[in-house]
Amino acid sequence: MTDHEKPQMIPSAQALELRRLSHDLSNALEVILQTSYLLGMVNLDENARKWQQMLDDGVKQATSINREMRDYIRSHSENATA
Repeated sequence: MTDHEKPQMIPSAQALELRRLSHDLSNALEVILQTSYLLGMVNLDENARKWQQMLDDGVKQATSINREMRDYIRSHSENATA
């Protein structure tokens, strides 16, 4: 692999802060996901059920993006174990 083909590494301090932010985002998304789940347990009219499904789909997508971001940070960090 030549120098220009090597992935750009994220400096440790920035990677640590990005990991912290990603962790905090995961916690917030978990609250939203659990709330959506609980909404799915009650009787909702058809419109409310559609809104709940949109909420659930959106938070699942955001969770997936956050996971991809964590994987990217991990693979492009100078200190991958931190």
